Amino acid sequence: MSGHVFLAPGAAGLHRQSGFGVIMIVVILVMLASLAASMVRMSWGTAITSANDIQAARARQAAKAGVEWGLYMSLRGAWANCTSSTQTLDLRSTSGMLVTVTCSGNATPYVEGGDSGGAPRQVRIYAIEAVACNGATACPDDDAATGLGYVERRIRTSVTDVDVQP
Repeated sequence: MSGHVFLAPGAAGLHRQSGFGVIMIVVILVMLASLAASMVRMSWGTAITSANDIQAARARQAAKAGVEWGLYMSLRGAWANCTSSTQTLDLRSTSGMLVTVTCSGNATPYVEGGDSGGAPRQVRIYAIEAVACNGATACPDDDAATGLGYVERRIRTSVTDVDVQP
């Protein structure tokens, strides 16, 4: 014999090599599992962002509707003097939003020029603010503001009654 040692298939050297293969398979499986988990996490984040974008668009439209409603109420409706008038509109059945509309204005009108007959023209300035949110009770909802999925939009505008006919 020339000094070579031949190991049978069940010899100790072959067992060490098959153990290394098992470790490699476990490492590869762990890497694939972490890759799959990160992909799930990214898709979940994308879904949440998309849902918040839709809610933000709804809140903006609800706030715009609240401003329009407040303008009507201050110029033609029940808020004729518009001194710290506030009302919450419940639009949850159509858009899932509550809208708090506030009107503040000067109690005493300003005299701004005159009309065609020479009488002084009295002008009132109104500030309309609408806050729309998907809160449970009122807008702004401080308790819900820290939660995931809360959306709030605020729109302010000013208007005068100079062109409004009585």
